[in-house]
Amino acid sequence: MELLNIKIEGQDYQVEKGLTILEAAKKCGYEIPSLCAFNHGECSLASCRVCLVEAQEGNGPNRLVASCVYPVSEGMKITIGSPKATAARRTSVELLLSNHNRNCQECDKNGKCELLHVAQVTGARENMYEGEKTPTTVDMLTPSIKRDTSKCILCGRCIARCGSAHGLSVLGFEKRGFKTIVGPAEDRSFKDSPCILCGQCTTVCPTGALMEVSEIDKVDAAFKAGKHVVVQVAPAVRASLGEEFGYKIGTPVTGKMIAALRRLGFERCYDVNFGADLTIMEEGTELLNRITNGGVLPMFTSCSPGWINYAEYYYADLLDHLSTCKSPHQMQGAIIKSYWAQQKGYDPKDVFVVSVMPCTAKKFEKDRKQMEKDGVKDVDAVLTTRELGKLIKRSGINFNKLPDEEWDQDIMGEYSGAGVIFGVTGGVMEAALRTVYYKLTGHEYGKIEFTEVRGSDAGIREASLDINGTVVNIAVASGMKSAKVLCDEVRAGTSKYHFIEIMGCPGGCINGGGQSYVKPCFLPNEDDDILDTYKAKRAQALYSEDERQVIRQSHNNKQIQELYEKFLGEPNSHLAHELLHTTYNKDRVRFD
Repeated sequence: MELLNIKIEGQDYQVEKGLTILEAAKKCGYEIPSLCAFNHGECSLASCRVCLVEAQEGNGPNRLVASCVYPVSEGMKITIGSPKATAARRTSVELLLSNHNRNCQECDKNGKCELLHVAQVTGARENMYEGEKTPTTVDMLTPSIKRDTSKCILCGRCIARCGSAHGLSVLGFEKRGFKTIVGPAEDRSFKDSPCILCGQCTTVCPTGALMEVSEIDKVDAAFKAGKHVVVQVAPAVRASLGEEFGYKIGTPVTGKMIAALRRLGFERCYDVNFGADLTIMEEGTELLNRITNGGVLPMFTSCSPGWINYAEYYYADLLDHLSTCKSPHQMQGAIIKSYWAQQKGYDPKDVFVVSVMPCTAKKFEKDRKQMEKDGVKDVDAVLTTRELGKLIKRSGINFNKLPDEEWDQDIMGEYSGAGVIFGVTGGVMEAALRTVYYKLTGHEYGKIEFTEVRGSDAGIREASLDINGTVVNIAVASGMKSAKVLCDEVRAGTSKYHFIEIMGCPGGCINGGGQSYVKPCFLPNEDDDILDTYKAKRAQALYSEDERQVIRQSHNNKQIQELYEKFLGEPNSHLAHELLHTTYNKDRVRFD
């Protein structure tokens, strides 16, 4: 590794060759105000000019350069705090503010706005540049994501994330000059574009230009109407919610989260891990039926609604390869509206199911016509992890001082460790293999964990398992850029796999588009490498809970067994198909 000698503010340092000034300064203990690399890992390519510093190379002049893209060189002298650099950064922010809708009090990003943060750091003055503003587009036509260009600063981070996560170009710079905005082609709505509604763009937007569509008002209305309001929470939420209240990334807060939900007034609080166990029973049985009866292979998982949207848009010819299973929260919602309501003597129309999800695409999923029976939706509202944080804060609940409480235990209170790990890339595959192995051999897999499919990266992992003479070839991918490779193999007839897990967001649900924002600038006590490790830390929170569970295989969940005995009959039964399985839209607009 070649080292370079540089000076920052007159002090001597050695740094690696190839670093930008911004990166080098970070390693040497300096925080240059910026709206790119160190906040989200997506660089805005110097478009905002917030990170300007003075740099001198050799005997050349001191020049203002954008530190996020300018590389360090041998003998470079860097000045961050000079009057010239300080004034330039302040002016850059003031110019951004001049074309920005400054209704901060009403903005959903208030308290987490990076533009406001750098405005404070640079000492930007209010109303320094006033005049005409770029014409605004407000798009709220999908149930998942809203776009307000009056708050957009044209940084391009959302464009970069859509490309890096999915290989898609749903978002781009539209129009020219002063009229430039960011949006789908021809400034169309997300509704009329091939957006998979994953929400990755919302996690990197520095302002409130891209946000989830809030459903808190729906939940308020259900309480006001006297509905039986039941909440169910996805496994990945517990690995992120603590960040909303100052906990370090990867701190599991399950007990406090349950206590908060009870104080918010929910009649019952359930873990979607039960629904995950139910999914494994249905999906594992479906896979075995396909393998033994000559069904369509490979079989793709169907838990991720972002992936389902992608498949319908780009690979409609492969939809028969998708498992027909609904996702866990939709399955559990269907059971709440049927079996649970029946046990309580409630009319399903009086039951209101709220899912707390790490995902924005779940908001779209719940509105699919396939996700209702006799006009009654499986799930009525979806809140993201961020929305739950807002709801708790709004209610005056001191989250950090709450006791640890347990989930309600009636009917759907038990879950296995297999259900917990659904929130991590490879978790659905591992959970399914634990049960498929048992179904094929009659005994449990000895070491329980199938570590071959673990990992928080967005690449492709594969393995071959010999289960009692039956070889099962498997693959795991997250992010549509990786999914495309596997889909193209299936389309070409060259795929060797039997079972493929696809997760929409890179790293899985722990990195979902509805999770807490990862911003080191708002978390000064966090590790410097947090952008490289946050997915692994959240994943470990789920793996550690799996390890603590007494029951670690879905088929050993006693309440799952009871549900089949008393209500569903057996996995893949007629009633199970009616409530827990779905179909897909082959007639959506194609973008292949």
